[in-house]
Amino acid sequence: MKTIIEPFRIKSVEPIRMTTRAERERLIGEVNYNLFGLHSDDVLIDLLTDSGTGAMSAAQWAAVMRGDESYAGSPSFYRFEAAVRNLMPFKRIIPTHQGRAAEAILFSMLGGKGHVIPNNTHFDTTRGNIEASGALAHDLVIEEGKDPQNLHPFKGNMDLDKLRAYLAEHGDAVPCVMLTITNNAGGGQPVSIENIRATAEIAHEFGKLFIIDGCRFAENAYFIKTREESQKDRSIEDIVRDCFAVADGMTMSAKKDGFANIGGWLALNDDALATEARGHLIRTEGFPTYGGMSGRDLDALAQGLSEIVDEDYLRYRIRTNAYIVERLDALGIPVVKPAGGHAVFIDARAWLPHIDPLAYPGQAVAVALYEIGGIRSCEIGSVMFGRQPDGSEKPAAMELVRLAIPRRTYTQSHADYIVECFEELSAMAPTLKGYRVTQEPALMRHFTCHFEKL
Repeated sequence: MKTIIEPFRIKSVEPIRMTTRAERERLIGEVNYNLFGLHSDDVLIDLLTDSGTGAMSAAQWAAVMRGDESYAGSPSFYRFEAAVRNLMPFKRIIPTHQGRAAEAILFSMLGGKGHVIPNNTHFDTTRGNIEASGALAHDLVIEEGKDPQNLHPFKGNMDLDKLRAYLAEHGDAVPCVMLTITNNAGGGQPVSIENIRATAEIAHEFGKLFIIDGCRFAENAYFIKTREESQKDRSIEDIVRDCFAVADGMTMSAKKDGFANIGGWLALNDDALATEARGHLIRTEGFPTYGGMSGRDLDALAQGLSEIVDEDYLRYRIRTNAYIVERLDALGIPVVKPAGGHAVFIDARAWLPHIDPLAYPGQAVAVALYEIGGIRSCEIGSVMFGRQPDGSEKPAAMELVRLAIPRRTYTQSHADYIVECFEELSAMAPTLKGYRVTQEPALMRHFTCHFEKL
């Protein structure tokens, strides 16, 4: 059928406070034009992130009631561990309160001054944790992944020739090779299983650990199933297992493809590294059988991992994003194509060519979208990635605005409202002005910096 229907029924609702445009113009000014500063009840449709913002199922809420809060050895941990290992066959599963905590532990061990870490594209907290350790993060995505209009089916792929040359050049300075699936900063674009295997093979050839950032592993597996001929008759679960079978470890924010509101983990095969990681965990997160999470959350996450690999759900989720992309493309609004897994990405550089990249065209789009329709989105461009470790600034590879779709939260009519807001925004796009940063922290400035309109 042509109509997208949600493969679930709604049995609990949350009201949305309907603000006026005048209210929103005042509210965004009061937080110095940084959408992270808004109160969430002043937002009509919140697409700032898909991290921890999804709706839990009835079975997950039932699992919450089963949660055991014992400090050590909780049965909730062992149910969580079994659920993770069912999909990701790693020897050591180390729970953390969210993905960035897993990154912090990993790079406290593998990072440090003089080290360099390649990835297809590091996202913000990954890059922040690497740079905070004194190491440098480098992106080696294929050239097609830098072109928003290119229709390559796996634009998140690692550039294998560049990776080989990088490892040959940097040698002992590289502690590990990372791969992010799907490639969030590059438009939510997937990585093929062929590329995952080839990246692992090159990393191991040079004696490097191969680590997967697996936040959106299920969406990536669905793209593999539907776009990679050799995988079309396989189950999502089996594809997921094969993706991680070649890795030495993974970081995970379970707030994405774990259907969880909080949580994550670090998984490793190396016993000595895992022992060291647990030492960091105990100091900063908690005992190894809870790692900063409650028993309730561990049980909800264990249940969520069984639900995220449902093919009907994944088909609906990917198709919803594609629907919005198709509608915006028909309006002449530049979007990243093909549609990504977890979000719709607007190509702000192409849409607002009159705004210099270092005047942040993505921020201009994001602020205007909130003022027009109360939709909160996120700039992924020179605000997020333009500032360099030495304090200088240069334009990011792309100037994008991400509309991250929370899981099982919004309906078809919300999608149509988003399109209507963009239709209105399109008429005023040539008149939008850029921004400048007036106050910023040293790292990951986009979360808390202040802007003013030019």
